[in-house]
Amino acid sequence: MSIKYKAYLMLSTAVLFWSGNLIVARGLNESISAVALASGRWWLATLILMPFTWRAMKRDWPVIRQNWLIITLLGLTGVSLFNTLLYQAAHTTTSTNIALIQTTMPAMIVLIMALFMAEKHSWRAWLGVIVSVAGATLVVSRGDWQVLQSMSFVSGDLWMLLANLVYGIYSILLKKKPAISGLSLLGSSFIAGSLLLVPVFAWDIGINPLPQMTSHLAGSLLYVAIFPSIASYLAWNRGVSLIGPSLAGFFICLMPVFTGILATVFLQEGFYWYHVTGLLFIFAGFVLFQQKK
Repeated sequence: MSIKYKAYLMLSTAVLFWSGNLIVARGLNESISAVALASGRWWLATLILMPFTWRAMKRDWPVIRQNWLIITLLGLTGVSLFNTLLYQAAHTTTSTNIALIQTTMPAMIVLIMALFMAEKHSWRAWLGVIVSVAGATLVVSRGDWQVLQSMSFVSGDLWMLLANLVYGIYSILLKKKPAISGLSLLGSSFIAGSLLLVPVFAWDIGINPLPQMTSHLAGSLLYVAIFPSIASYLAWNRGVSLIGPSLAGFFICLMPVFTGILATVFLQEGFYWYHVTGLLFIFAGFVLFQQKK
């Protein structure tokens, strides 16, 4: 297999696992709270990951200790907040909507960089942002402009928009990551994010009793701990290293496709005209702000 097709396979696999995460979140929305699901996912993922990362973390410990604040912020935004907000969104909106809104993340990053870091972009990039936002708006409004007029949005869509904002901040913070190995960064940010979830989990179980552990719940937790958390990270990073971030970014647009198919099969969710149209808008916007010339 050529390097190009190997990269395509890895990137597609990563996106497929992320899509599966949305299906699991939506399927468990009535049996476990968002905080409990996020906590179980990251505590389990951290335990699984530690045997593979502790040597690298031990070697990089002086740099990790010196840069504890940025690592903690990366754990807070990329692990604790983003995933909890995503799981909260799954309680009231469809997995397809979540996937479509998530594809506007690059546009969100452009906006944050322009507003808070004075980064300049071409007119094509700004047009791409506008087109992507229009696509997300179409999805959130469910193709009914009266929803916009009355501001009667589904709360899950708004939770997902907030999650996108948090992940945009995480992406910008990555520019300040310390000079440590990828395994050390992964392990230390997992630990930070998992520890930050402890007090939130303690508060949550006072409101939402823990569900009874079943084979279905245990299997779901194992899936989200291994595949969307660890395997997707490794596959995505390897794919990006082979073909570059610009081309790799296009594979994010596969997420609504994979999620729509999985949701139709496992959750009997509908896939409507505004999903297709919104996806086309988002994809077109992504192409526009990826253009360098």
